[in-house]
Amino acid sequence: MDDIVPVKTGKIVKPRSLTAASIPGMLGMFQNEWDALMLSNFALEQQLHTARQELSHALYQHDAACRVIARLKKERDEARSLLAQAERQAPLPASAATTNVSALSNGKRAAESEDMGPGGKRMRPGVSDSIIAELTECNAALSQQRKKRQIPPTLAPIDALERYTQLSSHPLHKTNKPGITSIDINLSKDIVATGGVDSSAVLFDRTSGEILSTLNGHSKKVTSVKFVAQNDVFLSGSADKTVRIWQGSEDGKYDCRHILKDHTAEVQAVTVHATNNYFVTASLDTTWCFYDLSSGLCLTQVEDPSNSMGYTSAAFHPDGLILGTGTTGATVRIWDVKSRGNVANFDGHTGAVTAISFSENGYFLATAAHDGVKLWDLRKLKNFRSFELYDQDTPTNSVDFDHSGSYLAIAGSDIRVYQVGSVKAEWNCIKTLPDLSGTGKATCVKFGTDAKYLAVGSMDRNLRIFGLPEGDDASTES
Repeated sequence: MDDIVPVKTGKIVKPRSLTAASIPGMLGMFQNEWDALMLSNFALEQQLHTARQELSHALYQHDAACRVIARLKKERDEARSLLAQAERQAPLPASAATTNVSALSNGKRAAESEDMGPGGKRMRPGVSDSIIAELTECNAALSQQRKKRQIPPTLAPIDALERYTQLSSHPLHKTNKPGITSIDINLSKDIVATGGVDSSAVLFDRTSGEILSTLNGHSKKVTSVKFVAQNDVFLSGSADKTVRIWQGSEDGKYDCRHILKDHTAEVQAVTVHATNNYFVTASLDTTWCFYDLSSGLCLTQVEDPSNSMGYTSAAFHPDGLILGTGTTGATVRIWDVKSRGNVANFDGHTGAVTAISFSENGYFLATAAHDGVKLWDLRKLKNFRSFELYDQDTPTNSVDFDHSGSYLAIAGSDIRVYQVGSVKAEWNCIKTLPDLSGTGKATCVKFGTDAKYLAVGSMDRNLRIFGLPEGDDASTES
């Protein structure tokens, strides 16, 4: 018992096996432990490399974000300085002087919370005295010219219109969503624009028969298209609640310069003022907006508290101081552009007013609705003639005076051309053209230069041109 030595061992660590007591066994054990240590070290190095990559990526993102923030701050400061300069040059009305007008950048509106007034309504800079003076001056000049205005000798005669037939048909829009909803013509360049159910607007050169440009960007059908005669600018309104301003370039392409998002419902109509510096949009949200074309800024949004009806059509009077709007409630409302006041209402239609057109003589207004077409005398503010052309299930979709004010075109289940008479003289139907689309719905019609042709859109995807064949045209001229 004196030779026995007590051995103290830990309770957790197990005693080593007998193999670890020998030198070869210990060498093998050391080798295994070394391998495990190296594997652990390799895994740690991999994790370190991955962490370094993630840190580098995060630093790059942070640096890019700082650059973007710095650029946006610079743009904001520039916009504020320009706005302050503009306010100094043309002071705002007292009601809007304390509000900040949101700046425009790349066609998108900046933080909208900055120009919101009491009640959550967006504040507008208003129509300044200088703009009203410009509108009044334009009105005086055009009114004076209108008194001396004569019918151009190049206007197509009545016997020529009686022989009009379809000259061509052009498939401009997509087959999966057929339908042309609106037409406008640039008379100086003979370019026809169509807006379609397929959410695109197409610019078509009638002379060459080629598509110049297809403008995509709207998310729903294009309800209204309008050319601005100067500066090669084009406007499109859509059921997606937006209006787009397109700027043409020398290569024939059009780029979207501004996207206007001031309406809260479908934009139904766009009309350009005679100065070519301003335009108006009308919407189903019961408001119409007056815009400055160059900046895309909404100067005023007019809402009539007594009107709960949305606007379905709109047109400027040729002299520019009167605006006509058609409503969903069958009423035609006439506005004084300077005061933005409702100065007259025309009742008598059934159904929504689908289209309105002022004559170039300055005192005729034609309006189309479900029950046909009515003609109004703006001097006495009364309806002096009505055309009930189609059956009860067929609305009249479009009405258009030619630029001389000599002819009136009406589109519904067919296309009819009337000779413009007077309040007492008859308006004779010169020509009835069939709707060759097979849909029974001619949605829009527009006279070409000197009424030499008619552009018609229907609920198929084709633009149809009606006029005189070349041989007949030559014999008429001779």
